[in-house]
Amino acid sequence: MQERHVVLGVTGSIAAYKAVDLASKLTQAGVSVHVVMTESAAKLVGPASFRAITGLPVSTDLFELTNPFAIEHISLADVADAFLIAPATANVIAKIANGIADDLLSCTALATRAPLLIAPAMHTAMWDNPATQENVNTLRSRGAMLIGPDEGRLASGGYGAGRFAPVNQILGETLRVLGRSGDLAGRTIVVTAGGTREPIDDVRFIGNRSSGRMGVAIAEAARDRGSRVVLLAASMELEPPAGVEVRRVFSAAEMHAAVKHAVQAADVLVMSAAVADYRPETVVEGKRKKTDDAWMLNLCRTKDILASVDGPPLRVGFAAESDDLVENARRKLADKSLDLIVANRIGSPDGAFGSLSNQVTLLDRDGGINTWPMLPKREVADRLLDRVVKHLVDQRGETA
Repeated sequence: MQERHVVLGVTGSIAAYKAVDLASKLTQAGVSVHVVMTESAAKLVGPASFRAITGLPVSTDLFELTNPFAIEHISLADVADAFLIAPATANVIAKIANGIADDLLSCTALATRAPLLIAPAMHTAMWDNPATQENVNTLRSRGAMLIGPDEGRLASGGYGAGRFAPVNQILGETLRVLGRSGDLAGRTIVVTAGGTREPIDDVRFIGNRSSGRMGVAIAEAARDRGSRVVLLAASMELEPPAGVEVRRVFSAAEMHAAVKHAVQAADVLVMSAAVADYRPETVVEGKRKKTDDAWMLNLCRTKDILASVDGPPLRVGFAAESDDLVENARRKLADKSLDLIVANRIGSPDGAFGSLSNQVTLLDRDGGINTWPMLPKREVADRLLDRVVKHLVDQRGETA
């Protein structure tokens, strides 16, 4: 992946301390983060904190010449792949909306041609003020992306709109914007994740141990490479990533309907969810009372989603097996008309549900087989998408 640069503008909101965490997460994602601070922000959070996190100089002065990006407002504007102001005060929003450039941050904002992302943070009365709303609408009309603000408890002790959006949401939206020129730009990828739950009564269900981590990793990786991602999320241990379209499902039947609808406009389907093979034949209305008698459940097969849904052009399946890993995966590859299948062995430390890493074997429809070492699930996702891109080019005769 090519080097990506974000100019992070930090203004004098009490939420400025959260920008340190944001800078850290962007850096961990492989982004070069160039921090520009207003004079007020530097009184709330020391520039040294950002320097330690990003490993890059922090810019605070319009005419500072100790930085390789002097003259700052021009050089930083040119290097930026995205300009993110987080947190953004009402004052800075007003400056940018009205073309005022009296400090380094506002000068850089006017000079850059990079996408502008703004994460406001201010008191509710300031956010609701007609002047602020008019400025926000002006920036939106020019193509700026607003992230938040949320509604909740404010630093002042009050409650209302104006709260800084969650750092992970800002991170996800920024990475999505940075990925617009990636090798999956213009594609739509449908990813299923988590484990379905089959109701027994209004309280109980049959479920499985899927955490959804692999599906979320694939969704994040596809988003960061420019794809429009539709995540069909069953029960998961973690929140879906920002910057993707999330559609919640509960049962295998709901997942089937969601997949059937989503793939109509998709280029790729990655079926990483653990969909139940069986469901109770009948569902008790309300809650079944506990008795001394045994409760016998008759189970019937659920519909095989991959076998019953046509398209999209590229189909990727997953096989969690306890024995005969390659043989069972190869059979599923053929039976479900898949292009690729990812097989992993359950019941071992490297195939445990909920783990942060996995050891998998990838098989393709042409007979190819690759076993990868134990890797973080995000790296598994990136390697898988490398193969997806290759198949889109080689087998479909398309340009990635």
